Amino acid sequence: MKKATLLRTAAVLGLALTVAGCGGISNGKLFSWGTPAKPITDPDDPSYTGTTKESRGSRLGDLFSNEDDPNVRLEVNRYLWNASLEVLDFLPIETVDPFSGLIVTGYGTPPGGGRAYRATIHVSDPALDARSLKVSLESRGGTVSSETVRAVEDAILTRARQLRIRDSGL
Repeated sequence: MKKATLLRTAAVLGLALTVAGCGGISNGKLFSWGTPAKPITDPDDPSYTGTTKESRGSRLGDLFSNEDDPNVRLEVNRYLWNASLEVLDFLPIETVDPFSGLIVTGYGTPPGGGRAYRATIHVSDPALDARSLKVSLESRGGTVSSETVRAVEDAILTRARQLRIRDSGL
């Protein structure tokens, strides 16, 4: 019984080393179907985006480096983010992603209201602007009127402006 376990371990280790050794074959790919895409290196080309990790290859050290791709930058407006959380604080939060600006809530009933809502809020830009805020509301009965969505957006924008004024000391 012990011999079978030792043989199984040796087989798994051998397979792992074989697969790891294949990493250098065919431009770092295990299989070489088709021709690999070539990065665009001409700065005059409209689709040129600079050097990326894909065009220079990836290394194990990339996992631990603090080097970010300068072409990928996600920013959200902190006032809109905080105002969204404050205005809709009666809704239970299911998912938040401050890097992409997405807040997803569960169903909750507003104070003094009898209808349960859930919301998805997307803060898409660092500017304190109505175009940076997208709110989607849903009730257990289906869709919500556009007037209700507009009222929630207005409340969030108003609170965001109040937070900015408070921080600037005006």
